[in-house]
Amino acid sequence: MVERKVVVVGGGAAGFFGAIVCAEAHPHTEVVLLEAGQQVLSKVRISGGGRCNVTHACFEPAALVQNYPRGGKALRGAFTRFQPRDTVAWFAKRGVTLKTEGDGRMFPVTDDSETIVHCLTRSASEAGVKVKTASPVANVVRSTSGFELALKSGEQIEADRLLLATGSNPQGYRLAKSLGHSIAPPVPSLFTFTIADPQLRELAGIAVELAQAKLVLPNEKPLEQTGAILITHWGMSGPAILKLSAWGARGLYDQRYQSTLQVNWLPQQTPDQLRQALLQVKSDHGKRSISTDVVFSLPRRLWQYLVSRSGIAEGDRWAGLSKPAMNRFIQELTQGQYAIQGKGVFKDEFVTCGGVNLKEVDFKTMESRLCQGLHFAGEILDIDGVTGGFNFQSAWTTGWQAGQAMG
Repeated sequence: MVERKVVVVGGGAAGFFGAIVCAEAHPHTEVVLLEAGQQVLSKVRISGGGRCNVTHACFEPAALVQNYPRGGKALRGAFTRFQPRDTVAWFAKRGVTLKTEGDGRMFPVTDDSETIVHCLTRSASEAGVKVKTASPVANVVRSTSGFELALKSGEQIEADRLLLATGSNPQGYRLAKSLGHSIAPPVPSLFTFTIADPQLRELAGIAVELAQAKLVLPNEKPLEQTGAILITHWGMSGPAILKLSAWGARGLYDQRYQSTLQVNWLPQQTPDQLRQALLQVKSDHGKRSISTDVVFSLPRRLWQYLVSRSGIAEGDRWAGLSKPAMNRFIQELTQGQYAIQGKGVFKDEFVTCGGVNLKEVDFKTMESRLCQGLHFAGEILDIDGVTGGFNFQSAWTTGWQAGQAMG
């Protein structure tokens, strides 16, 4: 006997997981999943360069929430109920083993996102979830018994419970709004910085494993991130830049992506330590050319670029380096200023900040506080994580909680 009908709108990670969890935990519940596109789990397929960065090896909720520019506080309790350790166990139980890479990112041992897609689609099928693709929802209205959904095809579907897991799709926001919810305006998060410096762009492909990037935005305290920086054909990318873009997403949007980036290429040494090292080289190797004598552990071409940027000529030798020129060079190494003049896209992994106001959702059940029987999961909520598997983890966690509660 079917006791309840649950409809899930959105066939991404959060919607799929919520549907599976609901169907497995409540076998008498009929679960129907509606996906607007021709294919489910499209973001899962392309994540991590086609390998699928399932989650991150961070197993303490207090540490885990530090990776969410928006939503960390709301997720704190949720992560005590379902966190990366539970994600690993869930996939392991279904025959999918995850491995941890040096930076903490976790992938299937197959290095193939299809492993995750197959596991989710098989689990949904075995649990009896009815998946309908090419089924965009036109509108939803509250009924006496639950919800009435009108599909764009003209089909009408009734539901006792409804899970909206439409990601950052504008139609999902419209549906949430029509059911009484307020939406924080969606803006991009996780993007690269466009820097219009032809000499810098010539260094495309060069990476510095440990650098410090700082962003100063009006009316905000400076944002800082330490990590790898990658120089690209359009400017700068890499984990430090992507994290900075996430934390500064709203401020950068307000500034139309025009701002100043400050980079310390040698954060492990103080300016005084750098000065002492340079004075030592000047004393011991005065005849050497500054631009070819790389003193610190920086790529040679980057060193030459920074020397040139400091106003030091190509043939200048250490012996002739004046005190003002040394000061300029140290400043360039530790506080170089770069004009951000736009944003690039980080691969195909679009992440948006903004969405359903978190105060309007009960994070124990993911149920709306304004509309009984309505639940949310994933990126439709005003939650976003930095790169590294954190966005998928919030999808699994919120999907799991909604699935448990809906049946």
